Amino acid sequence: MKDKIVVGLDIGTTKICAVVGRKNEYGKLEVIGMGKAVSDGVIRGIVTNIDKTVNAIEKAIAEACEQSDTEIGVVNVGIAGQHIRSAIHHGSITRDSDDEITVEDVNKLTNDMYRIVIPPGSEIIHVMPQDYIIDYEDGIKDPVGMSGVKMEADFHIITAQTNAINNINKCVRKADLEIENLILEPLASSLAVLSDEEKEAGVCLVDIGGGTTDIAVFYDNIIRHTAVIPFGGNIITQDIKQGCMVMEHQAELLKTKFGRAISEEANPNEIISIPGLRNRPPKEISVKNLANIIEARMEEIIEMVHTEIITSGYNKKLAAGIVLTGGGSQLTNLKQLFEYMTGLDTRIGYPNEHLGKGKIESVKSPMYATTIGLVLSGFRALDMREDQYMERAAKLTKEKPNRIRQGASIFQSILDKTKGLLIDDIDDEKDY
Repeated sequence: MKDKIVVGLDIGTTKICAVVGRKNEYGKLEVIGMGKAVSDGVIRGIVTNIDKTVNAIEKAIAEACEQSDTEIGVVNVGIAGQHIRSAIHHGSITRDSDDEITVEDVNKLTNDMYRIVIPPGSEIIHVMPQDYIIDYEDGIKDPVGMSGVKMEADFHIITAQTNAINNINKCVRKADLEIENLILEPLASSLAVLSDEEKEAGVCLVDIGGGTTDIAVFYDNIIRHTAVIPFGGNIITQDIKQGCMVMEHQAELLKTKFGRAISEEANPNEIISIPGLRNRPPKEISVKNLANIIEARMEEIIEMVHTEIITSGYNKKLAAGIVLTGGGSQLTNLKQLFEYMTGLDTRIGYPNEHLGKGKIESVKSPMYATTIGLVLSGFRALDMREDQYMERAAKLTKEKPNRIRQGASIFQSILDKTKGLLIDDIDDEKDY
């Protein structure tokens, strides 16, 4: 594992980013290379121009290869977009006997869920078990080792549009790469910025990207709800462009340098001067007016996020509140606006939870949370229970040869004893 190198590729609306990582001796992620390119062929998380996306992927990968001094052939890719759907489905299997439930039984039940009927034009990308029911005894987190005939479970099933998946596959293949895993972006981000304590206590991750805002709700260390809202930082830029009548790049600069999510916090006397277009005088923009534009749109996004939290049914159970990440989370006063509108504690999530020392400091920005998460997902399973099952399987395979050896040595000692008894009997006969 220490020598294993994993690459995360985030095909986002604003940027396409590749991160190369390996685990250090302390088990922390060490980023050894990063490359990024402007994303022109992606709108709201969906690929709309294959050639532009391929070019951007190639540019990002070439930069990451150069920095890390490695050849990249396989990548973990994120998927998002308003076509993502999540639902809870119930599954069950009846076992032949009531002996111990094995990892194979759990996997069989999970794999059966990939065969459920879903709307045409969609594909299942993740099947995530919630709670298990063994012989009508519910609320079981991990059934392995228990006895029971009937095993049931609720599954969180995430689907994506087949066309969207095919377009991502096409772009990655055209860039001479292979996809190892296709991961829902909020799940990847959660690996990078959430602690195990937060996931257990109950937390909602809100990843504000350029084209979409991704949501993931965790409770009892299990993912309970996911959603993708088709609005992000780019729509705020468009609002500023229209409201202040400026160029798009100027609107982006106004948002990042002077933008505030709460207009009351803005100084009404502060004015920004922007160079005018050809032979025209400079344009003056009020910081207060800019904050009003941002606040109006941000309130709309927060209302949608809050609706998703209420829909999940975990609104009153989120002891760890909300964790904001993504490029949009860096907007001044956004944390306070979230707290005011949802009534939940909020913090900004930086992807340094599992990061070790590295030469690239910029990866610690919230805007790289998804890419760091994609690398981490290459090293660990999305569901903590999968890690435990893999450890158990490895333990069993290690124990098997030992058990054979033990059995052989016992058998040998019995043989030796029998031999000894036979020799004694022969000697006794000789005496006669």
